[in-house]
Amino acid sequence: MNILQNHIQALVFCAQSPISIEEIQRCLTESLGMEVLVSDVLESIEAINEQLTETGFAFQIYAIGGGYQFLTKPEYQDTVSVYLKHKSKKKLSASSLETLAIIAYKQPITRSAVEQIRGVGCDYAIHKLLEKELIEIKGKAETIGRPVLYGTSQKFMDYFGINHIKDLPQLKDFASEENMIGEVAD
Repeated sequence: MNILQNHIQALVFCAQSPISIEEIQRCLTESLGMEVLVSDVLESIEAINEQLTETGFAFQIYAIGGGYQFLTKPEYQDTVSVYLKHKSKKKLSASSLETLAIIAYKQPITRSAVEQIRGVGCDYAIHKLLEKELIEIKGKAETIGRPVLYGTSQKFMDYFGINHIKDLPQLKDFASEENMIGEVAD
């Protein structure tokens, strides 16, 4: 493995969240004392992933959340899920999940709009989602009273493994023939 690849691995490994290609390039240029091109970084990431695949490692570098991060390969998802299930003692309640889903699909959205959709108050759920950093304040609405607008955070994107909100599953992704009412006419 060449020096550039080793330095990239070190940066991606130590980053607490996905590290952007530009940030990798800047750090390498400064630390190595030579101009490192973005194309060199991308080629090195591909080479690292090829080596990790050839040697049978359970992880590789993935593009996620606007940057790059070491993640386990999909075939190990079940094992990691069991670990995370045991590790997480406090799960989101059903009301918090409903609130999070509404915010994710309708963002930016006010608390009152979320409550109107859910039909119940959601102060506590929003408070818990803010506390877990899954949502964040995106600004204030240009309406009377200037209510706070909520949207999903980068932590939400990382947690659910998506790069953009448009990557969220759509309703058509959940519809199946089993959910159809009646039988098909002959």
